[in-house]
Amino acid sequence: MKVAVLDVGKTNVKAVIVDAEARREIAARTRPNQVLTGGPYPHFDVDGIFAFFLQSLKELNGEFGFDAISITAHGASGALLEAEGLALPVLDYEFRYPAEIEAEYDEIRPSFSETFSPRLPGGLNLGAQLHYQKTAFPEAFRNVQTIVTYPQYWGWRLTGHAATEVTSLGCHTDLWRPRQGGFSSLVERLGIADKLAPVRKPSGRLGYVTEEIAAKIGLARPVPVFCGIHDSNASLLSHLGRHEAPFAVVSTGTWVVIFAVGGDLDRLDANRDTLANVDALGRAVPSARFMGGREFELLTRGQGTATPEAVRRVVEKQIFLTPSVVPGCGPFPGAEHRLVNASDELNADETYVAASLYASLMTKACLDLTRAAGPIIVEGPFARNALYAEALSKAIGRPVTSVSSSTGTSVGAALLALEASAANSLQVGQAASSHQLPEGFQRYCAEWNRYAMS
Repeated sequence: MKVAVLDVGKTNVKAVIVDAEARREIAARTRPNQVLTGGPYPHFDVDGIFAFFLQSLKELNGEFGFDAISITAHGASGALLEAEGLALPVLDYEFRYPAEIEAEYDEIRPSFSETFSPRLPGGLNLGAQLHYQKTAFPEAFRNVQTIVTYPQYWGWRLTGHAATEVTSLGCHTDLWRPRQGGFSSLVERLGIADKLAPVRKPSGRLGYVTEEIAAKIGLARPVPVFCGIHDSNASLLSHLGRHEAPFAVVSTGTWVVIFAVGGDLDRLDANRDTLANVDALGRAVPSARFMGGREFELLTRGQGTATPEAVRRVVEKQIFLTPSVVPGCGPFPGAEHRLVNASDELNADETYVAASLYASLMTKACLDLTRAAGPIIVEGPFARNALYAEALSKAIGRPVTSVSSSTGTSVGAALLALEASAANSLQVGQAASSHQLPEGFQRYCAEWNRYAMS
């Protein structure tokens, strides 16, 4: 079965053809995810993205064909719909609101013990976005008929059917009770209970592509569209049922999200960006995160490689990048980022090495916070960084496997069309090699942790 997956990341947007039975990507089209700065606030270029999707689906259908469409998207976003379309633009979650609106939101948001959702900056809590839009644009908000979560917005554009789903509601939105599997008290406080679209399973069939859209794509027959899933949970999906708990999945992209299957929900720390995500089966999973992909790009600017000389110098000289490169989130949200023990400016290779070690030790901190145990599976761009995987394995003292798929999110989303768990997953992983890091790495880890906690 060939599934066309629409994959909306914070940094890039992709249309991918996946052979769902083989869990293999066949082809992909990619474009940057642009934030528009005009209008009432910074917002996503949803019309540009949709035009890209239609053109990509037309090309991919002509070349490969597909039997279904599935959708995955980043969290912390939702869409407010009126009769003719969007009532307000889809807000960029990195936008910061006026202090008085943030203070008002702090007064009404539920406790961490209810939602297992930490207070995050800007609009990283979807509830904060809805409060801002309701407060700042009351007339437009009164016109809202339906609120959908972000993957389901794209499903609505394809089919005309509106929905929400549990993985997107359960990813630090403040709107969901993960343990009870229902809406939080914030929904009543915001007065949106009658506006939220019905909750559907991620694997539920949302509907079929409309005739108008089918004609634009060049479809010869109706194609079903599946409800869709939060991107990090798509990465997790292909491992559920394949591994026995405890184990951990590290989903990497703009964000690095750690899922500790079998971890400890009750010992999460609201002040260190830990939370409960909700998996595709509706179960709460202890999680932690930091903006690792964004940080790595800011540090390296796409340059450098892990040469033996650079690895040796960074470890032996104990050259550290300390948290937090992107402040306000992650396991050390209040820490001030520094470059330590570098008398001269680092060259590109040394920066790449220091950034890789930084990312691995930040990942270890997240794994520790969730009380993760057992083997560790790394998915996404960091799975191609051998130094990161080796450093993580040595730092935490457990096996780390890098999944060979270029993006676990697209493969995971394609599984929805099979109503599959990972019991049948054929993804191939490669264990972290151990040939790059010198013996002094354990001392490096201890010193980095001392600086991170200071």
